[in-house]
Amino acid sequence: MGSTLWDSLAGDLGFAGLMVPEICGGSGLGAVEMALVLEEKGRALAVVPFFETAVLGAQALLLAGSGAKTGPFGTTIAHGYLTLSLANLFLPQILGVRGFSAGVNVGVDKLRFLAPVPVGSRIRGKGQILKVETVKAGAIQSVVRMTIEIEGKDKPACVVDKISRYFLE
Repeated sequence: MGSTLWDSLAGDLGFAGLMVPEICGGSGLGAVEMALVLEEKGRALAVVPFFETAVLGAQALLLAGSGAKTGPFGTTIAHGYLTLSLANLFLPQILGVRGFSAGVNVGVDKLRFLAPVPVGSRIRGKGQILKVETVKAGAIQSVVRMTIEIEGKDKPACVVDKISRYFLE
């Protein structure tokens, strides 16, 4: 692919800014509209780094950009579901489970995002066993309340009751 084609698509036609919000100078397309654009592009078989630039690159720039300073939190924050995903990192560090052939995530109850996590914050996880019961022959189910705390803050970032099932060896 020649740079002329990419320069035309990204610069002249504005493809790289399709998912950038209008307030930031882009077109403000949502995921559905973007999927339609990508589908049509695929039909034309344009071999350019479109998805990486317009979808992934634009989102990364928005998350890291100066626009976050004027947003409701005054800085860039971690996505709540990223914070939630860290409960799976902290849980085995807190609670050692032995004597089982497998463990699976069943789901969550009472999920709350209570405070934003500014990028660069130090966080830690705490766990409290709420319930342990036999659910089927050879399976134990637990509910552990995970609290994701932000260093130096009174309010936790996230509190979630994680439900796990463990199968006996």
